[in-house]
Amino acid sequence: MSNNNHPTLKLSYNAPVSLTFALLSLAALIAGVVSNGWTTTNLFSVYNCSLRDPLAFIRFFGHVLGHSGYEHYINNIVMILVLGPNLEDRFGSVDVLISILFTAFVSGLVHFIFFPGTALLGASGIVFMMILLSSFGGVHNGVIPITLILVAIFYLGGELWNAIFVQDNVSQLTHIIGGLCGTILGFVISAGRGKH
Repeated sequence: MSNNNHPTLKLSYNAPVSLTFALLSLAALIAGVVSNGWTTTNLFSVYNCSLRDPLAFIRFFGHVLGHSGYEHYINNIVMILVLGPNLEDRFGSVDVLISILFTAFVSGLVHFIFFPGTALLGASGIVFMMILLSSFGGVHNGVIPITLILVAIFYLGGELWNAIFVQDNVSQLTHIIGGLCGTILGFVISAGRGKH
């Protein structure tokens, strides 16, 4: 007599914000290839332009979905898929979505105002926000864990060093802004949860 008590394997859309972000970014990458870069430039990059352009406001948020190529995409998305599910479990999907939108807007606005001659795209600011936000797991009752301080020093300090001494095509300012947003959001979310 056979025993049919084997567990059934099921797929789970376990981190809806992180998974949807990854899929939307992939769709943006494919759209960029199909449109010969038109969508990447006009929807998924932020740069200084007239605010009368209705696409300008889409770009303030959409730039985090755009990537210059598959390698750029995969480097960011793998980190988001590693960090995002834990953040969604800990803080909830709504707080993670708000954190992504806040970081996208702040980094897009700073770039729009202070770097009019260049375009910004990619999710690296979101990655840095998630890295710093992840280290807030131990923040309780006003106690700041040493891991948070070390992560901030290593990641943000490294980006400051690179911004000053390394000339490359990476926007260290976006990483720094993402990290600062993650730190601010971590304190805000933790404080809000401490009231319950």
